[in-house]
Amino acid sequence: MSEYPAIALIGPGAIGTTIAAALHEAGRTPTICGRTAHDSLLLRVDDRRIDVPGPVLTDPSAVQHHYDLVFVAVKSTQVAEAAPWLAALCSEKTVVCVLQNGVEQRALFAPWLSARQILPSVVWFPAQREAGNVVWLRGSPRITVPDVPESRLVLEALRGTRCEVEVTADFATVAWRKLMQNALAGLMVLTGRRAGMFSRIDITGLSLALLQECLAVARAEGATLGDEVPQEILAWFHRAPADLSTSILTDREAGRPLEWDCRNGVIQRRGQAHGIATPIADLIVPLLAAASDGPG
Repeated sequence: MSEYPAIALIGPGAIGTTIAAALHEAGRTPTICGRTAHDSLLLRVDDRRIDVPGPVLTDPSAVQHHYDLVFVAVKSTQVAEAAPWLAALCSEKTVVCVLQNGVEQRALFAPWLSARQILPSVVWFPAQREAGNVVWLRGSPRITVPDVPESRLVLEALRGTRCEVEVTADFATVAWRKLMQNALAGLMVLTGRRAGMFSRIDITGLSLALLQECLAVARAEGATLGDEVPQEILAWFHRAPADLSTSILTDREAGRPLEWDCRNGVIQRRGQAHGIATPIADLIVPLLAAASDGPG
């Protein structure tokens, strides 16, 4: 028997393909499940091309057995669509590692999984979907998981791969810091511009004001984040390649539904719950919602 868990992956987009490629390089190719059939996946990284053999399964009824670990890399707008895959792939002992934006993964997956099965994570790498089955990885892949027993399977699965796994006892702080970064990227949707836009002085000022709102809400939610965090996040955007995109901008350009609620709406919702004013979120959230859902 293999010393590694039996692994499946739902959602071979930018993040999912990166994880699948990391596993395949180490000889642990996962079963890959998605909406679109592909014979293989291709990750472009540095000067290398990593071909991940398929096929990508598109019918949950084709699944023959349950898995120890399932990585879910679908958008928050696609969770209900992934439910048939969860039913097919998971037993009551399966751990489901959610590779998804936001701080509400447990609540989103609660209708289909037990609390013990749901393992949230924070993804820390830029990967961009290109044409067809090709993904461009533009940084070193790293994920953070909470310090709970279920994380052991993720550590075992990714041990020795190109994807680093960090375990933290203060997962809320890490998750909210990443959410601040994701919330700021919402401005890219409203301008239709990539990371180079943050070099503008006026955008820098607006960005810091938005991040200060996010910081206040994050602290109210229990995150331990210092006053320096907004400037550190903005500095990351300033250092990023000018042509660096983000998944929510890619979805906007393709006319797909946007993850506006889990990335920006949550700031407004949690702020209201704590009595914290969020005037910038109050402005940009309806604009993002309209860009995603219309009408018009």
